[in-house]
Amino acid sequence: MEQKITIKIAERSYVLKASTPENEQLIRLAAEDVNKKLNAYMTSFPGKSTEDILSFVALNECVSRLAFQKKMELDQEALARLVAETGSYLAGTEKKK
Repeated sequence: MEQKITIKIAERSYVLKASTPENEQLIRLAAEDVNKKLNAYMTSFPGKSTEDILSFVALNECVSRLAFQKKMELDQEALARLVAETGSYLAGTEKKK
């Protein structure tokens, strides 16, 4: 069930649609996180425009997402190696019986 929700980012209100209660919670948490980062950057870079600060926030989020994706790829590769090694080990123990 879609529900209209209102969030605030940088003192501007936005009406969005949330497809589920879980989606609504994620949207609200994301908006809260953006505002926290926005405030931190505004403190660190006084005098910068809100647009510049929002660009910093967006860049920071993209870098974090890409780093997470890379880590997930490496973890998937490590998992695949472990599964293969475990399969080889188990196949070797079966032959010994």
